[in-house]
Amino acid sequence: MPLGLLGKKIGHTRVYDSNGVMTPVTVVQVGPNRVLQVKTVATDGYNAVQLGFDDQLEQRVSKAVVGHVRKHKGVPVRRIREFREFSKGVNPGDVVGADLFEAGQFVDCIGVTKGRGFEGVVGRWAFRGGDMTHGAKGWHRRSGAIGQRLFPGTVRRGLKMPGHMGAVQRTSQNLEIVQVRAEDNVLLIRGNFPGSEGAYCVVRESKKIPPGGRRHKMIHEARQKAKDAASGKKDDKKAGAKKK
Repeated sequence: MPLGLLGKKIGHTRVYDSNGVMTPVTVVQVGPNRVLQVKTVATDGYNAVQLGFDDQLEQRVSKAVVGHVRKHKGVPVRRIREFREFSKGVNPGDVVGADLFEAGQFVDCIGVTKGRGFEGVVGRWAFRGGDMTHGAKGWHRRSGAIGQRLFPGTVRRGLKMPGHMGAVQRTSQNLEIVQVRAEDNVLLIRGNFPGSEGAYCVVRESKKIPPGGRRHKMIHEARQKAKDAASGKKDDKKAGAKKK
């Protein structure tokens, strides 16, 4: 895994560029992330960096975690995550934050979706349900028959049925960083991704649009052309208004 940080989803807002174009963004606090352990092929069989986020009181953390962070001269934290093949050189005890990323970079955001409780098939899977008229009774929001008659006489595996909805890990890919506020350890990320406000998340470099890659350059070139065209039209409109 390339560069990545643990973070917390703070909320949502909007920002405006120099042309007055509004962009909806998600505000994510991504620091300080403490380097708890650096694993290498020689000692652990693989390369990885273990990061901790959101400091916690020692008495509120398990003894196993306290012993682990003490061994590596760290402090107790609420969340710990390991990032393989971390592309930045760090040492145990270092602190990293939002300055790992830059504006215009694309990231993947991993979060846990909001829990919806027990849902029926209409809410969970968008089933049509039964008829509301023509004598239909008691079958308006049900799935219909699920069996297979005499053979094989059982319910198919994986059949969509009522059950618990939400509270699962999901990844939103290729989201653009609009602003990096290093002094506040905050990233403003275009759009939204799974998770409620106040929930923990992971922000990592995009796997499909890595920084400096061909797709990354093509996207920025296309956006720059669009901005230039928009600003040109704006200038032409102002010049026409002045002539009148």
